[in-house]
Amino acid sequence: MEENRPENKPKFGRVLLKLSGEALMGSQGYGVDPAMASRIADEIAELHSIGVQVAATVGGGNIVRGISVSAAGMDRVSGDYMGMLATVINALALQNALEKCGVFTRVQSAIEMREVAEPYIRRRAMRHLEKGRVVIFACGTGNPYFSTDTAAALRAMEVNAEVILKATKVDGIYDSDPLANPGAKFFEKLTHREVLDKNLRVMDPTAITLCMDNRLPIVVFNLLRRGNIKAVVMGSKIGSIIET
Repeated sequence: MEENRPENKPKFGRVLLKLSGEALMGSQGYGVDPAMASRIADEIAELHSIGVQVAATVGGGNIVRGISVSAAGMDRVSGDYMGMLATVINALALQNALEKCGVFTRVQSAIEMREVAEPYIRRRAMRHLEKGRVVIFACGTGNPYFSTDTAAALRAMEVNAEVILKATKVDGIYDSDPLANPGAKFFEKLTHREVLDKNLRVMDPTAITLCMDNRLPIVVFNLLRRGNIKAVVMGSKIGSIIET
């Protein structure tokens, strides 16, 4: 079937883009770089223009990371809730950048805050996607101890996304950090089970297990190379793919 797909037709019709909070920092050391948010929005807008339905989750590590503040002595649950609130700031920044590109966007939050975001309702999210709106999911799953990786896997399956696009700062999956180890081994293709068995730090084990149980593929690619998001969706062999 893959061989019969026209070259100009996307490989995936509905995707879940997983962004880290750090992705929005750009060259800054903290917070949101408007120029980086704008660049990411431009690339999402490209997908939107060719009819791809896009949902996204964004982390909060550029502002606060729950597990880090708990390691410094803060209560873990309080730290995780702080991290969830940080994701709302990032989601609103990305929404603003997308709307400047002319893309209608909705932010849905797992923690209710009606003044700034819709509550997460699965059917409403799917309806937004069907109407051509980008949907950004904030506040993770709404529960402490669950990462935004797990939230991305959960939301992707709930809205029937065909793939998770995991945006990173490197070209894909390696057996160690390629920025620290130039000799790190690159993996072009892995199964979910291999990721777990090799203890590769791609996404947390809960997220990988959810994707494995539901046969949801994950593509890990370099966000810093402009055009990679569209190229992955169009079927180019970029980054690493995890599939059963």
